[in-house]
Amino acid sequence: MSDQSIREIIRTKYRIEDGKKFLLTNYNPSDTAGLSLKPKEAKKILKKRIKHLSYLQELLYANGHSALLVALQGMDTAGKDGTIKHVTSGINPQGITITSFKQPGPVELMHDYLWRIHMAVPSRGKITIFNRSHYEEVLVTKVHPSILANQKLPLRVLNNKDFWIDRYEDIRNFEKYIYRQGIGIVKCFLNISKEEQRKRLLARLENKEKQWKFSPNDPKERQFWEEYQGAYQEVIVQTAAPNAPWFIIPANNKWFARLVVAEIMINELEKLHIPEPQPSQEVLESLNSLKAELGGKFPSDDNKKKLKSASKAGKDKNDKKKSK
Repeated sequence: MSDQSIREIIRTKYRIEDGKKFLLTNYNPSDTAGLSLKPKEAKKILKKRIKHLSYLQELLYANGHSALLVALQGMDTAGKDGTIKHVTSGINPQGITITSFKQPGPVELMHDYLWRIHMAVPSRGKITIFNRSHYEEVLVTKVHPSILANQKLPLRVLNNKDFWIDRYEDIRNFEKYIYRQGIGIVKCFLNISKEEQRKRLLARLENKEKQWKFSPNDPKERQFWEEYQGAYQEVIVQTAAPNAPWFIIPANNKWFARLVVAEIMINELEKLHIPEPQPSQEVLESLNSLKAELGGKFPSDDNKKKLKSASKAGKDKNDKKKSK
């Protein structure tokens, strides 16, 4: 199988544009699309693809007309931080923003739940990655409805029987709106198994350098595993769309999840068909004078003649070879 066909599988196999027939249980967290790579091999491939991603990001930045938003979601230990670290390792920091959404603070609670999200949407020419996102408001709040009590919502909103349906509609409309403003959006669910999460939590406890990541609340949240899976199922069914697709990324193997996320970002940027930046007409028409102003050196007349003569000789030589 060629590299191109593998990339095409990665770009399409996990993409959900219509959630009507979607079932999260149909997606294997250990899937690698038939790839079997050693860590060094995966790292080498990722490095090569990140180089291409960096090139596309420079085009995006230079063009300044479009933007890309990547929303990363996943259970605790799914690998969001590591994915961001590795996928953005070769990108110019000026062209990318990482925003983490934790529990909203007092100022944020005085606004609607999409207020802080909209404030973080990428400006034109940039890529923004959300480490958790607006989807926390239909995931954590649905698993733990008591959180809604702190959101200062009026009773007519809290008691509305269509509360969750309305939130899904709000999110769909928000994503449709930013898409219409030239901002591409992809949503990535890093899909790990419950057993893999258990192993990673244990690894954090046993590794002194990772213990700071562990929260006493982590084992408690594991008790709500099925509730979270059900919430993700409903979220993807309700909000997958052609203009804002979900990607169900197998994340039991970290190397594979990182490759998939990088490939998704590359694909979205390639679809923009961003042209190479060109100097202005004014610059093109005054190259020599601008070089002179900056102290640039120019070939002497004799050198110009020599260069022209050498070029002609080379052409004649090639013509002779062709005639033979």
